[in-house]
Amino acid sequence: MTLVLDALPGVPEIRPGDDLAALLAGRLELGPSDVLAVAHKVVSKAEGRVRSLADVEPGDRAHALAAEHGKDPRHVQVILDESVELVRADRGRLICRTRHGFVCANAGVDRSNTGEADAVLLPEHPDASAAALRDALGVGAVVITDSWGRPWRQGQVEVAIGCAGLAPVVDLRSAADRDGRALAATVIAIADEVAAAADLVRGKASGEPAVRVRGLANYLIEGTSGGAAALVRPPEDDLFR
Repeated sequence: MTLVLDALPGVPEIRPGDDLAALLAGRLELGPSDVLAVAHKVVSKAEGRVRSLADVEPGDRAHALAAEHGKDPRHVQVILDESVELVRADRGRLICRTRHGFVCANAGVDRSNTGEADAVLLPEHPDASAAALRDALGVGAVVITDSWGRPWRQGQVEVAIGCAGLAPVVDLRSAADRDGRALAATVIAIADEVAAAADLVRGKASGEPAVRVRGLANYLIEGTSGGAAALVRPPEDDLFR
């Protein structure tokens, strides 16, 4: 297999209400077997998932957490608003479970590269956002990505928070290895691997929020097949809780 990845050049600053598909189309040739990896921030901006801290009135819990962890209480309130559970607060880090089921820092509330907004939130329904972009652009699949830390590794890596048209996971359990032994635990997070690969060809401040990936035709599927929601580990199976 050979993969070819190209960042889409010249994408302008995205604002609420913009037609994101129209702004991405024409930057590079896009075909029905292509996968497009798109940073969630431009999806969220286009969908109006932004907050101005000037409009936020922090509550008592936000004030207490902000004082303990050296944060702006308005920022903390936005994080709490996007969370269904505060999993852990430690050394300035708020690890939250979002309504999507994601466990990530600050409930995905981002204050970098936000343009005119103070904070950008995660898309409300990222799998649906991915499906809408796929249909509008006529590509094989869309993966919506975000940068997450990992509890057992240093550094951040791009992961899939939305997916349409691509198998999010490939279950190889019961297949045989080259020695004929059955694989017992091999489930490959294909969508996450696409997200991470795409991040290698764009800079964090490059203004290139989308990457065309070619060579993944074997992983394209019809329908959504659960989307990136299939990558969320149920709380009862979370060994770190």
